[in-house]
Amino acid sequence: MSTTTLAFPTPASLGSIDHYIQSVNRFPLLTAEQEVALGRRLRDYDDLDAARQLVLSHLRLVVAVSRKYLGYGLPQADLIQEGNIGLMKAVRRFDPERGVRLVSFALHWIRAEIHEYILRNWRLVKIATTKAQRKLFFNLRSMKVGPGALTHKQASSIAKDLGVKPEEVFEMETRLSGQDIALEPQPGEEGEAMTPIAYLTDSEAEPAQILERAQTSRNRSDGLHHALSRLDPRSREVIEARWLREDDKATLQDLADQYGVSAERIRQIESKALKIMRGQMGALQ
Repeated sequence: MSTTTLAFPTPASLGSIDHYIQSVNRFPLLTAEQEVALGRRLRDYDDLDAARQLVLSHLRLVVAVSRKYLGYGLPQADLIQEGNIGLMKAVRRFDPERGVRLVSFALHWIRAEIHEYILRNWRLVKIATTKAQRKLFFNLRSMKVGPGALTHKQASSIAKDLGVKPEEVFEMETRLSGQDIALEPQPGEEGEAMTPIAYLTDSEAEPAQILERAQTSRNRSDGLHHALSRLDPRSREVIEARWLREDDKATLQDLADQYGVSAERIRQIESKALKIMRGQMGALQ
């Protein structure tokens, strides 16, 4: 068994996401022959050093994939972390005898982990429960033309291409535009530690983290009640029916039938209410 180890020049300290990206971009790329040799060492001898070299040489791929998902309001550091988990799963399952480069095989696992992470963090409402809805969730931004609201013609065209209803397109657009009021504050990326070892630490059970989460939960609750109190009765009922019910959340059409207006009108009411709430909750921070 060959024990050749490639040089992966990691700096002593990775103080920010930019430093991390610069570092992984300096890791050497593997040739097809090196990849096969390392894959065989991992498969046949459970060689962890071979696994390490396969992972490190593809970290730049995770960074590149993560950039495509920056529009969902989540820190790139977190997207990279989840993508790295997918990369490690791909390395463990990599078969060097298939004649397929690891980069092609790993793309599926990296994207899958990032997709699951994004969906887990859109907790205000249950979304993307079917394959078609998931496709809509991850393609609507790129298919939308211009910064304004979708027209009926645009929504119908997107719905036809993705195999969903126009109402679902409008609904998803509203939910995507409303992500700014997520009840869990997103930390800024600048200055955050982004070393690979950080991916393996678990601070969830630390007393300081538990107390911080409890205080954050109280602040979110107070801010939400304050923001809701600033809405007119109908807008508040729409927000509560669409976002705050535990089960059986109302659709745009459900509320349109209830108030005797169009689904588009309900969407407009909801969108305006969300903007008001964002402003109120932001003022309290």
